[in-house]
Amino acid sequence: MIWNVNVGQNIFEQYTEFSEVNWLRVWAATKETVFMSFASVVAVFFLGLVIGLLLFETQEQKSLFSKIINRLVAFFVNVFRSIPFIILIVLLLPFTKEIVGRITGPVAGIPALIIAAAPFFGRLVETGFREIDRGVLEAAESMGASKLEIIFKVLLPESLPSIVAGITTTAISLVGYTAMAGVIGAGGLGNLAYLEGFQRSQPTVTLVATVFILIIVFIIQITGDILVKNVDKRS
Repeated sequence: MIWNVNVGQNIFEQYTEFSEVNWLRVWAATKETVFMSFASVVAVFFLGLVIGLLLFETQEQKSLFSKIINRLVAFFVNVFRSIPFIILIVLLLPFTKEIVGRITGPVAGIPALIIAAAPFFGRLVETGFREIDRGVLEAAESMGASKLEIIFKVLLPESLPSIVAGITTTAISLVGYTAMAGVIGAGGLGNLAYLEGFQRSQPTVTLVATVFILIIVFIIQITGDILVKNVDKRS
């Protein structure tokens, strides 16, 4: 019993030595994580909408061109959704070097984040479109609405709650991806937790980085929930 108390006290002391935390570095790492997450979410949102639209619009088309587009996009989505992110970011290092000019830092982590998350969000967008009542789409078509009018006046408005919920889920996943990207030099709270927390045996730094990541996730989730309630016409 005494041994257990001593062990517990040692663990407690490890996590209460906040003097080893460089708060300026924590703040800088937090800004890097927010930057990577925000920039990626914006790009993933628009790219995912395009992917979802392509999958939805070509799924029941009989033309050869539509079938080819559907198969190609579906193949792209399935492949990049299946690759673990930590492996994907390593595979994309030459591509990142080519378009960004470097393989370290927050900017260098963004291409892999986008490629990893866009297929996932694209599937969520497609699912949102599938949930729309077919009668609504047929009514719009019978009234002579063009394809663009159907997309912007029917598909997107009717599926908006699902899209907002989907981008919220994707944004939370991206925050987790930034932590993994940080391990191989992308910066952010993941890099801080690994280099200064784990490698230098400073568990308090890891704890602080984890708490800040949780705060970011909670803010995203709360914001997403509020937006879903505001755009959901059924509520």
